[in-house]
Amino acid sequence: MDLHGFLKAIARHWPVVVVCLVLAIGAALAATGLSTPVYESRTQLFVATRTSEDTAQLNQGQSFSQARVQSYASIVTTRQVTAPVVKKLGLRTTPEELASRITAVAPLNTVLIDITVRDTVPQRAARIANAVAERFSAVVERLETPKRTVLRPGKDDADDAPPVSPVSLGVTQEAVAPTGPVSPRPLLNLAAGVLGGLLLGAGLVALRETLDTTLKTSEALGEFTALPGLGTIPYDRNAPRQPLVSADVRSNRAEAFRKLRTNLQFSQVDDPPRIIVVTSSVPGEGKTNTAVNLALSLAEAGVSTCLVDADLRRPCVAGTFGLVRDAGLTTVLIGRARIEDVMQQAEGRLSVLASGAVPPNPTELLASARMGEVLCELADTYEVVIVDTAPLLPVADTVGLASLAQGALLVVRAAKTSRDQVRTAAESLNRVGVRVLGTVFNMAPVPRGNRYGSYGSYGELPAPRVSDRREEADAAVSGHLAGEK
Repeated sequence: MDLHGFLKAIARHWPVVVVCLVLAIGAALAATGLSTPVYESRTQLFVATRTSEDTAQLNQGQSFSQARVQSYASIVTTRQVTAPVVKKLGLRTTPEELASRITAVAPLNTVLIDITVRDTVPQRAARIANAVAERFSAVVERLETPKRTVLRPGKDDADDAPPVSPVSLGVTQEAVAPTGPVSPRPLLNLAAGVLGGLLLGAGLVALRETLDTTLKTSEALGEFTALPGLGTIPYDRNAPRQPLVSADVRSNRAEAFRKLRTNLQFSQVDDPPRIIVVTSSVPGEGKTNTAVNLALSLAEAGVSTCLVDADLRRPCVAGTFGLVRDAGLTTVLIGRARIEDVMQQAEGRLSVLASGAVPPNPTELLASARMGEVLCELADTYEVVIVDTAPLLPVADTVGLASLAQGALLVVRAAKTSRDQVRTAAESLNRVGVRVLGTVFNMAPVPRGNRYGSYGSYGELPAPRVSDRREEADAAVSGHLAGEK
């Protein structure tokens, strides 16, 4: 699926994206509201060496401090620093838990140590940071202080000075109570919720498109089957109540069937089929509706057309036109009537051969030699014979009947019929040697707006005004009088 197809899929499934976006934003807001505010307070220490004012010694002392400052930063979170702080401030926590809230960083090429403390109370965070800095300075100076050596006999104690730490730590920035929390961050959480919702929605749409094997467009159907797409019938919510397009000849659905009629007539110019089977893969794809309205469109164009209801399991043609169903195709096949005796007229010039009584053996009847004779008789009488049949996959009725026809139309319902079903149906028709004329993409989603603009009364001259009519009448009278003269 390319980017264009992915964007179209997101547009089709926009409610899924909206729901994911709302849920993610709600979760972000809930997490923000339920989170306890956390404050950070920071103090900074400067590590110096106790040396003389000699320049060389100063440089050596600075190098010494930089070499050890990284090690000092690791001492901040040790128990010998945190335990006395907990005891001094009377904190209701353990030294280990306090150490998890302390961060010490020594920037490279500096003798500075930044100590950061996190706490739920801003004033307490500042007190802890200052106490940690004070205790940390004492621990480092104690560790760096050399131990007193044992005096040798005969040496004076006064000459032996007390040991002093070669480094000293000074506070360059005391910790103060922060004014605002560092966590949670409402704007950051909201942005994360929006991004997460969009990614989740896009992921669900991509997963659905990957798992969904139905065909969404007529172009996809043509690429998959390598068959010509003879027509795309738009979805019409009024179709169940008004299945015939003759009820509204100006509708998009009626125009689609006229295009189907035209494409069918021009698709096989050199060898036009006389007997055309209309079928589908599974029930519910609109094959009967397609057969009925295609036959009506051909009859309206002046083509002598006969519609045969060969779906002997669920016949619907007679009910669509309000005709008698009990006498029809099965009556002719068993020899109880002739074709002309049971032929009925519907919608003007359209002849309809209803199904007749539902037989117990429809597959054998439809594949019989007598069925071939009936179709040949109809083809000799009419220019086109449209045969409505049963679906291909559930039953074997159509496979035997299709071999008697000269062409077949495969109806595929948009976003309903799977690729496997379409492939199996097309292979079934190819195995019996029937010529598949093309596909009809039925119940396709109607594009927003009119793709070709509004024609209005295209091709019709505007109605003349009353004044124009009077001027024309006066001119006609004057011309008539002049001729008499």
